[in-house]
Amino acid sequence: MKTEILIIGLGLIGGSLAKALQRHEGVHVSGYDADALTARKAFKMGITQSAPPSLEQAAAAADVIIFATPVGATVKLMEQSKYWDLKENVILTDTGSTKAQIMEAAEKLDHTFIGGHPMAGSHKSGVEAAKEMLFENAFYILTPGKETAEEEVDKLIALLSVTKAKIKVLEAKEHDHMTAIVSHFPHLIAAALVHQLDREEQFPFARQLAAGGFRDTTRIASANPDMWRDITTQNNEMIVEQLDHWMDQMAHLREILQNNEPEPIHRFFAKAKKTRDELPVAGHGAMYSVFDLYIDIPDVPGIISEMTGYLAEANISIVNLRILETREDVFGILVLSFQTAQDRESAQRVFSERTAYDTYIS
Repeated sequence: MKTEILIIGLGLIGGSLAKALQRHEGVHVSGYDADALTARKAFKMGITQSAPPSLEQAAAAADVIIFATPVGATVKLMEQSKYWDLKENVILTDTGSTKAQIMEAAEKLDHTFIGGHPMAGSHKSGVEAAKEMLFENAFYILTPGKETAEEEVDKLIALLSVTKAKIKVLEAKEHDHMTAIVSHFPHLIAAALVHQLDREEQFPFARQLAAGGFRDTTRIASANPDMWRDITTQNNEMIVEQLDHWMDQMAHLREILQNNEPEPIHRFFAKAKKTRDELPVAGHGAMYSVFDLYIDIPDVPGIISEMTGYLAEANISIVNLRILETREDVFGILVLSFQTAQDRESAQRVFSERTAYDTYIS
């Protein structure tokens, strides 16, 4: 007897889950999207195994329902689910990046709800970008309610195991606090840095200088503003708490800068370096990140096609390509971005075998 899975919302995450879950032999994955064209496209592409015309009918047949929609939309669907004719032992879950609001809404449901957050992403969006390997080695957080039976959590873990994600069980508050620190608040800082640059009028050439490290540091400020408005309002309390800590930190930094004594300033940077250097390099974190490889290359005609040609021969795909600095008779820095750490390692190995150029990971 097959396990019937319904995925509501067929964007990058929903579509990728649909593809990954089909690794199970004993499942049938149906997909529903508010955009009927997207649902039909997912079915024709083999991302889902059926595209039911009625959400209520599909939900009634499901053993597991996954809400792969934005948090606000998920809360509304959870409210609607009270009126669906669901199986008694159905498991409901979601993929939202904040959990407190979701789990609060889950307390009003009559069926098992286990919060979920796959911490994976891509530079692309939409069902066309769906990849069954998207979640491999990424953290997948589950936040069961207090009354959720352990066997139900185990059942969902077993189902999600084929994604090859690193599944962790946390409390909703714990999840939201940690993602505020390492994901949500850094987006605010990146956006604030860009705003500060935007205010610069005295020296407009600063925008040209920002093409290198500043642009890399603030990359996440280019994220979808609608999505980040929602995340910020939904995890507002935790983010404001981090902002308070940040203001304290900035007050301390301002004090040591005003005193202008070399040793405290050195300690500030030394502690930051030590902490940053101890962070794990491999795997995915709370924020979507690409895996950058830096290559010192000479500024000569054809060098870019040479380097990308080696990757093409090795069947290694890149996400992005950029040059940080290139001047005549001076080595420049070519930055290649990859989807996975494995691709980056393979590329580094190819370049070490085929060229004499230095490669390094920042």
